[in-house]
Amino acid sequence: MSELAELKEQVYKDPRPPEHFAPFHTRTRTHRPNVMYELVRIVMSLIAWVFFRAGHVHPERVPAVGPVILAPNHFSFLDHFFLGVALRRKVHFMAKSQLFKKPLQYVYSPGGVFPVRRGYSDDEAFVTAVTVLDRGDAMAMYAEGGRSRTGELAARPRRGIGRLALLSGAPIVPVAIVGSSHVRNWKRLHFPKITVYYGEPFAYERVEAPTRDQEQAAADAIFAEVRALYDKATAGSAA
Repeated sequence: MSELAELKEQVYKDPRPPEHFAPFHTRTRTHRPNVMYELVRIVMSLIAWVFFRAGHVHPERVPAVGPVILAPNHFSFLDHFFLGVALRRKVHFMAKSQLFKKPLQYVYSPGGVFPVRRGYSDDEAFVTAVTVLDRGDAMAMYAEGGRSRTGELAARPRRGIGRLALLSGAPIVPVAIVGSSHVRNWKRLHFPKITVYYGEPFAYERVEAPTRDQEQAAADAIFAEVRALYDKATAGSAA
């Protein structure tokens, strides 16, 4: 496998105030993704299939209706597209607030993406995510938070995925995206094969005000399922 291209240094905290992002949260809480989602899906599906030979294993494990949290690992800025290519459902995504700038914010927000201010305790992002799930829609959230910069899974997840699982009580589907660590090499015309593995769904009882320890424990358990799926897939034995 070729050496990984370096990622740009991350700008972790967004200096813009919470009020700047309120319209994006309002839109997501009151509207489902519109035709923008379908347009982007068509374009990105073609890219996924033609350039990355994207394959999917057990997408039927994602419930066809009702709330669900998709919990994938995160190597590439294209992971959310790889995740959704095989799914008929429209999937909402929580993305770092730095992405919400003109003109792309006019694609993200109508397409079901809403911001989270990383580095802050962003309660608004979780209110939006729980609202999405409470109306029976699908949400994707990366257990690791940001992208892995090493090409390996993180040693430990952030507790956000555990917080969302407990606040919502929605079923969680662990997801392993294999191969996307080398997508960053596309400028070198390296296009790795991508395979997405969907695990068996499970759920926690809803907790109105989980503690930090409860959130981290749930996140650790969810990420353990993601890791097991990923390890099995990379060992070539995933069914």
